[in-house]
Amino acid sequence: MKVHLIKFQTVKTFIDRHAPGRRSFETWMTTINYADWNIPEEIKETFGSADLLGHGSNRVVFDIGGNNYRLIAKYFFGERNVHLFVKWIGTHTEYDELCGQGKQYTVDDY
Repeated sequence: MKVHLIKFQTVKTFIDRHAPGRRSFETWMTTINYADWNIPEEIKETFGSADLLGHGSNRVVFDIGGNNYRLIAKYFFGERNVHLFVKWIGTHTEYDELCGQGKQYTVDDY
Protein backbone atom coordinates (compact mmCIF):
# COMPACT_ATOMS: atom_id res chain seq x y z
CA MET A 1 0.00 0.00 0.00
CA LYS A 2 1.12 3.52 -0.69
CA VAL A 3 2.17 5.69 2.23
CA HIS A 4 0.18 8.78 3.13
CA LEU A 5 2.48 11.08 5.13
CA ILE A 6 0.41 13.15 7.50
CA LYS A 7 1.91 16.44 8.53
CA PHE A 8 4.24 16.88 5.57
CA GLN A 9 4.31 20.58 6.51
CA THR A 10 5.74 19.66 9.92
CA VAL A 11 8.70 17.98 8.23
CA LYS A 12 9.10 20.92 5.87
CA THR A 13 9.11 23.40 8.76
CA PHE A 14 11.75 21.33 10.58
CA ILE A 15 13.89 21.27 7.44
CA ASP A 16 13.65 25.04 7.15
CA ARG A 17 15.05 25.37 10.70
CA HIS A 18 17.72 22.67 10.23
CA ALA A 19 19.19 23.39 6.81
CA PRO A 20 22.13 20.95 7.11
CA GLY A 21 19.62 18.07 7.16
CA ARG A 22 17.64 19.26 4.14
CA ARG A 23 19.02 16.78 1.61
CA SER A 24 18.63 13.83 4.00
CA PHE A 25 15.03 14.71 4.80
CA GLU A 26 14.24 15.23 1.12
CA THR A 27 15.66 11.79 0.37
CA TRP A 28 13.59 10.31 3.20
CA MET A 29 10.41 11.97 1.90
CA THR A 30 11.07 10.79 -1.65
CA THR A 31 11.56 7.25 -0.38
CA ILE A 32 8.30 7.50 1.60
CA ASN A 33 6.54 8.74 -1.53
CA TYR A 34 7.51 5.58 -3.44
CA ALA A 35 7.19 3.10 -0.57
CA ASP A 36 4.73 0.22 -0.84
CA TRP A 37 4.16 -1.42 2.55
CA ASN A 38 1.67 -4.08 3.61
CA ILE A 39 3.03 -4.93 7.05
CA PRO A 40 5.16 -3.00 9.58
CA GLU A 41 8.22 -5.15 8.91
CA GLU A 42 8.35 -3.74 5.38
CA ILE A 43 9.14 -0.34 6.90
CA LYS A 44 12.40 -1.88 8.14
CA GLU A 45 13.03 -3.39 4.71
CA THR A 46 12.82 0.11 3.21
CA PHE A 47 14.72 1.83 6.01
CA GLY A 48 17.15 -0.65 7.56
CA SER A 49 17.96 1.63 10.47
CA ALA A 50 14.32 2.23 11.40
CA ASP A 51 13.18 0.88 14.76
CA LEU A 52 9.66 -0.42 15.30
CA LEU A 53 8.74 0.54 18.85
CA GLY A 54 6.95 -2.02 20.97
CA HIS A 55 4.38 -1.76 23.73
CA GLY A 56 1.54 -1.73 21.17
CA SER A 57 2.49 1.81 20.20
CA ASN A 58 2.44 1.29 16.39
CA ARG A 59 5.33 3.72 16.22
CA VAL A 60 8.50 3.73 14.21
CA VAL A 61 11.67 5.75 14.72
CA PHE A 62 13.52 6.80 11.59
CA ASP A 63 17.24 7.67 11.72
CA ILE A 64 17.78 10.48 9.21
CA GLY A 65 20.92 12.24 8.07
CA GLY A 66 23.50 9.72 9.15
CA ASN A 67 21.78 9.35 12.52
CA ASN A 68 21.93 13.10 13.18
CA TYR A 69 18.14 13.40 13.31
CA ARG A 70 15.30 11.22 14.51
CA LEU A 71 11.65 11.21 13.48
CA ILE A 72 8.96 9.32 15.38
CA ALA A 73 5.84 8.42 13.45
CA LYS A 74 2.75 6.43 14.26
CA TYR A 75 1.58 4.11 11.51
CA PHE A 76 -1.86 2.79 10.64
CA PHE A 77 -2.44 0.27 7.88
CA GLY A 78 -5.79 1.15 6.32
CA GLU A 79 -7.70 -0.46 3.48
CA ARG A 80 -5.91 1.45 0.72
CA ASN A 81 -3.03 3.35 2.32
CA VAL A 82 -0.57 3.27 5.14
CA HIS A 83 -1.06 6.44 7.15
CA LEU A 84 2.16 7.71 8.70
CA PHE A 85 1.51 10.37 11.35
CA VAL A 86 4.53 12.50 12.32
CA LYS A 87 4.62 12.67 16.13
CA TRP A 88 8.05 14.13 16.84
CA ILE A 89 11.20 15.32 15.03
CA GLY A 90 14.50 16.31 16.58
CA THR A 91 18.21 15.77 16.81
CA HIS A 92 19.75 12.54 18.03
CA THR A 93 20.63 14.22 21.32
CA GLU A 94 17.05 15.45 21.80
CA TYR A 95 15.80 11.94 21.04
CA ASP A 96 18.09 10.47 23.69
CA GLU A 97 16.64 12.92 26.22
CA LEU A 98 13.11 11.97 25.16
CA CYS A 99 13.92 8.27 25.63
CA GLY A 100 15.48 8.99 29.01
CA GLN A 101 12.09 10.30 30.07
CA GLY A 102 10.28 7.30 28.48
CA LYS A 103 8.27 9.60 26.21
CA GLN A 104 9.08 8.00 22.85
CA TYR A 105 5.90 5.90 23.12
CA THR A 106 3.57 8.79 23.89
CA VAL A 107 5.03 12.02 22.52
CA ASP A 108 2.59 13.83 20.25
CA ASP A 109 4.11 17.22 19.44
CA TYR A 110 2.44 17.55 16.03
